[in-house]
Amino acid sequence: MPQIRIKDAAVFLGVSDDTVRRWIDLGVLESSKEGAGPAVVDALAVARLAREHAVLPANPSEIGRSARNRLVGVVTDIVADTVMAQVELQCGPHRIVSLMSSEAVRELGLEPGSVAIAVVKATNVIVETPSGRA
Repeated sequence: MPQIRIKDAAVFLGVSDDTVRRWIDLGVLESSKEGAGPAVVDALAVARLAREHAVLPANPSEIGRSARNRLVGVVTDIVADTVMAQVELQCGPHRIVSLMSSEAVRELGLEPGSVAIAVVKATNVIVETPSGRA
């Protein structure tokens, strides 16, 4: 299993290094250490923990959706003209930018500081690895 350093796990989880260490002490995550190197945690366990602790508001409607990628965030910036707007959200460590009509921004009541959900459905998603191996 791929292993990652505690500091990297903290970045992925959106918490501090100390929080990850507390979770290790509480048995929420397991760590290992090989030789004199830094302590590491299982990358898959970090991903599962992030998914389990994701905060998504309940779906207020009974309408099902095919889009599964829902990221809760805070609107950090809106650049709009009379027709179109660029809305930026910070969803944990992820910056999401959406282009939409200015009318939609008004109807949704979006403004910097608003809580919003970015629903992402894509037919083409590029996946990269830090080592460049594909």
